[in-house]
Amino acid sequence: MSTQDDAAGEGAGVEDALRQAGLSAAADIGMERFARLVSSSLRVPFAAVSLAAVGMRILPGLAGLPEPWAGRRSAPRTAAPFRHVVSGHAGGPEAGADAFFPGLGVVSYAAMPVTDASGRILGSLCAMDTEPHDWSAVELRDLCDLAQACSSEIQLRIVSRHARLAQGQAEQARHEAEAEGESAERERAAAERARGAAQSYGRQARLAQDHAELLLRVSEELTPSAGVEDVRRRLRDLFAATLKPCYVGLSLVEDSTLRRVADPERPYAPEEGDEAVYAQSSDLPSARALRERRVVSVPDRETLVAEYSADAVAAGDSLGLRAAVCLPLAGTRGQIGVLVLGWDSDHPVDVQERAVLTSISGYVAQAVERAVFLDERITVARQLQSAMLTELPDTPGLDSAALYLPAAAADMVGGDWYDIFHLPDPPTAFAVPPEPPSSGVAGAHSPDPVDSPSRSSLAVTVGDITGHDMHAATIMGQVRSMLRQAVFDHPGQGPAVALTALERACATLPITASGTLVHARLRDTGGFWRLVWSNAGHPPPLLLAPDGEVVRLDRHGVMLHPGLGLVPRPEEVRDLAPGSVLLLYTDGLVERPGDDIDDSIDRAAATLRTHAGRPLAELLQTLVAEIAGPTAGDDIVLLALRIKEQKRL
Repeated sequence: MSTQDDAAGEGAGVEDALRQAGLSAAADIGMERFARLVSSSLRVPFAAVSLAAVGMRILPGLAGLPEPWAGRRSAPRTAAPFRHVVSGHAGGPEAGADAFFPGLGVVSYAAMPVTDASGRILGSLCAMDTEPHDWSAVELRDLCDLAQACSSEIQLRIVSRHARLAQGQAEQARHEAEAEGESAERERAAAERARGAAQSYGRQARLAQDHAELLLRVSEELTPSAGVEDVRRRLRDLFAATLKPCYVGLSLVEDSTLRRVADPERPYAPEEGDEAVYAQSSDLPSARALRERRVVSVPDRETLVAEYSADAVAAGDSLGLRAAVCLPLAGTRGQIGVLVLGWDSDHPVDVQERAVLTSISGYVAQAVERAVFLDERITVARQLQSAMLTELPDTPGLDSAALYLPAAAADMVGGDWYDIFHLPDPPTAFAVPPEPPSSGVAGAHSPDPVDSPSRSSLAVTVGDITGHDMHAATIMGQVRSMLRQAVFDHPGQGPAVALTALERACATLPITASGTLVHARLRDTGGFWRLVWSNAGHPPPLLLAPDGEVVRLDRHGVMLHPGLGLVPRPEEVRDLAPGSVLLLYTDGLVERPGDDIDDSIDRAAATLRTHAGRPLAELLQTLVAEIAGPTAGDDIVLLALRIKEQKRL
């Protein structure tokens, strides 16, 4: 510990401040929270709130430290964390942290001062690592912000105690005035002054508490945000309870412009259409904050009119704002945007609020930068996934419709896909035309391995590669292409042969493809269509007969998985009469946490039966609405095929 810190710790004022804040050599819930935040945000095993006391250091907040410090909550003052930022490795000139906590193996540490309202140093908030740790500027800034919030917490406790004392003095003065009956006016005036002081302390206490709580909530709530829209929503909710703005806006840098991020839950006209994008060179307060890299405050409408253009005034009026604060957001590669807080009444910003908002802008910038990166990755994955979805071919005698819906969670992208394409005529045709079925849905036949020439023949696939990330989407694209190649490399062969060829190729390359799929051939035989399929662990297709009966095509083999090796693939055959509807889907339609998947498939079958007469595209939308609902947790793919009724001559 530095000599200056020793001198500060020895002062009676420091000891008194800690006593007024209710801090001693015992665990304190609030101080423990700050230590945990340091440990998690800087990713270090040990953190502590270390405060000066007579002859010792008290440790009301610890994270990760074992006994004896966890129980004793004190340490000698001869070797303590530092007054200013200190970073180094054990054995260097500042190796005191290891002596302060001997036996922990601390080799790297950093510390920031904790102060009272007058700036007097009470101790420090420190981070310690057992590995060499070159503290980055972002880490030191976060540690400084947390130390400031810790200081605000202590200051709040002191102010609250003063408020309680002042309130007590006011009550005592009132009682004395009433009891003595002498100099009543003078005593009442003294009581009023004391009461006014108590109210002032109370307002300061509430304001300090709000600011400290806001700073902590921002650091905690923005960390798990997913995507820019999620950051926008979280910011609106964070500020609503404390600063109470009527508008929270976010604008992001795009080349030489700023683009307003729309609030999906509370639409504002300037965030949509042409007004959503404006030049960085414009005279709006947010553009000025970005250009000048400083907080820009507009305390009232008069200031807006006097210092900004008519366009700026019109923009403020369109949002119903009389006051605003614009905070530039600095990322690791420069300015990335502006955070705007607006009020419908005058709102001057004092020094304390400005300091808190400046600290908050750092957390917001980090969250926005992460969110932009995540959105870009999700966009690329969505584009890749969409590119893999086939345009439905025009097939005489057959109607078809497909639907792909991404998961409701914006950060999820998966490996669901469908594929349907015409097969060429095989080189030779050995198939014997089968007898037509006697009912709408015929029983199983022996597989007909060869497609007949001169009639429509289709390959149909619906599949789901395991995972919800870019890797799953990439593997899906590879599997889709390889399965297509397997189909064309084995003309006239059944779907089981193509699946086996796919698995052999994945094992040889190797590609760690894991998932489920249904691969089928559908051929017009004249009068009905023959369906031949192989199911690799996928939810069963549903077949609606012309008489309204819905059948599950249940039989299936094991899923695709590199650990299962090459296994025989079952193959089934069924003849589909005119009016039949075949529905293939992925598990996103029917699988929900806590629900039985068989019950969901039964509900899908009932919905298919009830709405069978609708156009296929409407039928698929109805299935999603009634079975999956608006908050599906997984991607959904649906593919429906209807055998057209033959025209009678």
